[in-house]
Amino acid sequence: MKPEKMKVAVLAGGVSGEREISQRSGAAVAKALRSMGVRLVEVDVRARSVEVPAGTDICFLCLHGSYGEDGTVQAELDAQGMAYTGSGTVASALAFDKLRAKEVMGEAGVPLAEGAAWTKETDWLPPYVLKPVADGSSLGVHLVRTEAEAKKAREGASQWKEAMMIERLVEGTELTVGIVGEQALPVVEVRPSQGFYDYRNKYTAGATQYLCPAPLGKEKVLELQELAKKAHQALGCEVLSRVDFMMDGDGKAVVLEVNTLPGMTDLSLLPRAGQAAGIDFGNLCLKILALSWARNRKGVIA
Repeated sequence: MKPEKMKVAVLAGGVSGEREISQRSGAAVAKALRSMGVRLVEVDVRARSVEVPAGTDICFLCLHGSYGEDGTVQAELDAQGMAYTGSGTVASALAFDKLRAKEVMGEAGVPLAEGAAWTKETDWLPPYVLKPVADGSSLGVHLVRTEAEAKKAREGASQWKEAMMIERLVEGTELTVGIVGEQALPVVEVRPSQGFYDYRNKYTAGATQYLCPAPLGKEKVLELQELAKKAHQALGCEVLSRVDFMMDGDGKAVVLEVNTLPGMTDLSLLPRAGQAAGIDFGNLCLKILALSWARNRKGVIA
């Protein structure tokens, strides 16, 4: 079935700390799909369950954070026999758990920063990063370079409701590579005006400079794109993802994480990379629908 013939339910909102961003992603996707002639309904998800409107052919998932990205809604839709965009249940759950994902990617030979589970007894010397094992939009992330920052980070981590992890801090250039189907999109370099690429810098207009394509040599671009595909495939991801990197001053890059439902707002990185590859936002959404429909029709639901 062609995307233009589908009846689509755009699921956005959700119950995580990324609800506002999810709503913005959903609104942007709905606007783009309508401009392409797609019939759709927008569903504001307000609980850890969703009622899909009757007659829906496929759900376009814009649910960031827990419930949306962790395999939960995917399992729910699988049980209903409902098609949806992006990766299936197992890959979604694996990628969302950064420690499990790190273990699997490491076994596949993906370069990573040293990391481990964090407890109050963990005693690393700076520099390092404290961050939630399973969350997005850089929520709860602490960069630690000094003992004073370490004390503040430990206090913040102790108050965080979810499990935390510690990771060796890599100083350098922040980069990301989007994957759509079998295609690795152009590399995007992210340059926050101050600090790191946290929630404020991600979603405040003008707070971050984006260079796409990134000012890198052809060899380095191809290396990053191949690493992105390797990470994507190691976790069993399908249809789309966004792979985030840090590259140090010597040009050595490590994968930080793989996002299975990357942001789709006007400031988001995947649409920027798509634009640089000659895929406008409307056609990017159509491509995601078509690839996802094909995945679901093959019976690949995990």
